[in-house]
Amino acid sequence: MAKGILGRKIGMTQLFSEEGELVPVTVVQADKNVVLQKKTLENDGYEALQIGFDDKKESRSNKAEKGHAEKANTTPKRYVREIRHADLDQYEVGQELSVDLFETGEKIDVTGTSKGKGFQGAIKRHNFSRGPETHGSHFHRSSGSMGMAATPARVFKGTDLPGQMGGEQVTIQNLEVVKVDTERNLLLIKGNVPGAKKSVVKITSAIKAHE
Repeated sequence: MAKGILGRKIGMTQLFSEEGELVPVTVVQADKNVVLQKKTLENDGYEALQIGFDDKKESRSNKAEKGHAEKANTTPKRYVREIRHADLDQYEVGQELSVDLFETGEKIDVTGTSKGKGFQGAIKRHNFSRGPETHGSHFHRSSGSMGMAATPARVFKGTDLPGQMGGEQVTIQNLEVVKVDTERNLLLIKGNVPGAKKSVVKITSAIKAHE
């Protein structure tokens, strides 16, 4: 069954493995996760575990948020996410979750918001190939011909074109937990994860993990 936690990306560092190999890791701090609600098939039409992360000021919370948090005997949370396919019987509303949910060597999926890169061309945004540099070519980094004059006489929706790049939800699958620091509520994850420093990420069990 799936499990998950919310955390804040601190940054990257590196560790040496027992074999002496240098391993790049991303440090994620995940503390004060609280179970806010257990969504069931009878009441909500689907099953999910709703968790909250990072306390929110009472003055910045509306009445609905305060009432929802009071049911879990906690304070309103700034970030609320759902974990699908969780074993609801293992959790209670108001229960605190910590990094000890995961073990060293476990495979996980990490979801975050990628860094915004502004307006970019098709080569950088969609990995297009460029045109010739010389011999009088006037085609270098543009998108090229599209639409055709007679048929279809328009550009199809979804065509890869220049535009806003980044700033969207990204999930990287099958990352490995290198170390779990329960004293400081830290997870050290092999490789890089989406998002800028101090951004919030969701860490869940790997949905495509290979046994």
